[in-house]
Amino acid sequence: MDDLNNNSEKLKRRLRYKGNHPRRFEEKYKELQSERYPLDVDKVIRSGKTPAGMHRPICVKEILEILNPLPGQVGLDATLGFGGHAVELVKRIRPTGRIYAVDVDSIEIVRTKSRLRDKGFTEQELIIKSGNFAGISKLAGSLNGGFDFVLADLGVSSMQLDNPARGFSFKREGPLDLRLNPKRGRTARDLIFDMDAKQLETLLVKNSDEPYARRIARALYRNKTQINTTTQLTKTVVSSIIKGSFGVGLDKAYDSVRRVFQALRIEVNQELTVLDQFLRDLPFCLKSQGRAVILSFHSGEDSRVADSFGQGLINRQYSNISQQPIRPTAKEKYSNPRSKSAVLRWAIKR
Repeated sequence: MDDLNNNSEKLKRRLRYKGNHPRRFEEKYKELQSERYPLDVDKVIRSGKTPAGMHRPICVKEILEILNPLPGQVGLDATLGFGGHAVELVKRIRPTGRIYAVDVDSIEIVRTKSRLRDKGFTEQELIIKSGNFAGISKLAGSLNGGFDFVLADLGVSSMQLDNPARGFSFKREGPLDLRLNPKRGRTARDLIFDMDAKQLETLLVKNSDEPYARRIARALYRNKTQINTTTQLTKTVVSSIIKGSFGVGLDKAYDSVRRVFQALRIEVNQELTVLDQFLRDLPFCLKSQGRAVILSFHSGEDSRVADSFGQGLINRQYSNISQQPIRPTAKEKYSNPRSKSAVLRWAIKR
């Protein structure tokens, strides 16, 4: 009888859904178990979509050509995410090299670590650590001379965007959270509640160049006690700029919604402050002739990376840098639409 009870606990029914195809994130059981349903996942990818709960690495070919990882080298993936970049780097530094991988997301790092260990990536070749990539100097200090190469993909992962419970997307109802590490800091809902209209306006301009910042900020301040979820925030933003004599169309309104979510996420996670610290420390964490690649996804990030690399060249910290940004190919943009805004820049330590 005990054996029967144990078996019944293990054999749980999958979630049922209406229609022929699952719509909600938690119902997409095949996409969420990519190892068990590889053909179904491949079908989703070939349709130009990213499977739920999965992140597709961007500019892999370009990154590998620039970093040129070799057997025995020591590298850093400063933003592990789903592990797509880290896996390709490990393959090239085997059998005696090491890849350190860091991620601030306390939820996804556990899942990624478990999945990669199951795939055979050992603790000796892939060292996974929780934390913020602003702490790169401490990690480099434990090594002999620093890293041979460093990669930082600054984008939010698809796992975070797709899961409504994380509160990163306006497309589904969820808590207004936006924290990369849900165990620390204030939520976006807390941020809106604690700020006055002028502070909110400044935030929207600084973090996303929002053209309707004043009108949106006033609406957020006026309705802040009623804004607790992603959809409530979306409705507030849309209604604030489609009404009145200066109203705009729905397409432009949803562009503003995207920028508002971006601005709040950046502030909640102090992303630009973290990036500034990382860029200051980066040249001191690379070996001579060490290489760095950074993927950014909005102008606030890219301008910081470009300025830092340019100043590093002037100060003779770097011997060479990318003179022009590298973008995903048309083929990759079509296959993986979330790559469209990616900008890649590189630098080589003197």
